[in-house]
Parts: sequence; C-alpha cells; structure tokens
Amino acid sequence: MDDGVVCFLGIGSNVGNPVSNCAAAVKRISDIDGVKALRCSSLYKTQPVGFEEQDWFINGVIEIRTRLRPRALMNAVQRVEDEMGRLRGEKWGPRIIDIDILLYGQAVIEGKGLVIPHSELHKRRFVLVPLNEIAPCAIHPAFGISVKGLLDRLQDENKVEWLSGEWGRQFV
Repeated sequence: MDDGVVCFLGIGSNVGNPVSNCAAAVKRISDIDGVKALRCSSLYKTQPVGFEEQDWFINGVIEIRTRLRPRALMNAVQRVEDEMGRLRGEKWGPRIIDIDILLYGQAVIEGKGLVIPHSELHKRRFVLVPLNEIAPCAIHPAFGISVKGLLDRLQDENKVEWLSGEWGRQFV
C-alpha cells in the first residue's frame, strides 16, 4: 500500500494471556482492508492507571498506513476489540484488549466519540515509552512537540518495564 496516512495505535491487555491478546490484535489489524501494519514497538508491562486494583497491563504501539478515514478506522479497530471479546464496562478497568488511535497523520479531530490525537497521549508513560521507541520524532499535532519531547517533560511516575521485542513483528 503506497498511499494512505501513517497512524499509530496503542494496544493493551491485562486479561487472559495479554501478550497473545496483543499479538492477535496486531494480526487482526493487519488483516483489515485498507490497513498495512508497518512496525511494532516492544511490549511493556505497565502499572494500571485510574483503577489500580487490577493486574498490570501489557502495552505496545503499532505503526500502520491506512486508506481508511479516521472514523472508519475507529470503527474497524472497535470491531477487532468486539471480535476478541472486549466488554465495555468500567472506565480504566480490566480488558482483554484495548486499541486506541493515538495519532492519525497530523490530524487534529474533536468529534462525537472520536478525539485525535488521543486525549491522554501526552499524560501516559505506558503510551509514550513504546511510541517513543518507534517514533521519537513524530510530532503531536496539537502541541507541536515531538514524542521524545513529551516523554522528557512527562510527570507520570507509573512504572513501565520492558518485556519483549518479539510479539507482532511477524505481521508487519
């Protein structure tokens, strides 16, 4: 796929086998028509945010190129979540899979049910560490600051521990 927009998706899980869940999500995302997976960060074991009385998460970031418009991409990744058994319940609660659109090119979108860049991107170590691994120079379009710059300024002290670099590379 030569045309399209470069996007970054955050992927996380803390139910069942989180590493397998994240890898399965990358496989399913790479199978979406109009989406090509380009790169995967390493996986990281991350301290829960918000609701802390739960298992730690496994998080990573994938870079994709897509011909899908932002809302169509959101619908497609939500279908992946639904097909994998995601139950939408408690905010920040346990989940079998969570897929978020972090960046969609340089778009800034604030619509009903769709905010890009992700509204918490710049506040979350569990997002910025894997995103910085594969795209340190990507610019947050609303702030004009690189991912590396956001990470350098980050106040979030939650723990993020490197886990593995081999989880979704077979799908890119």
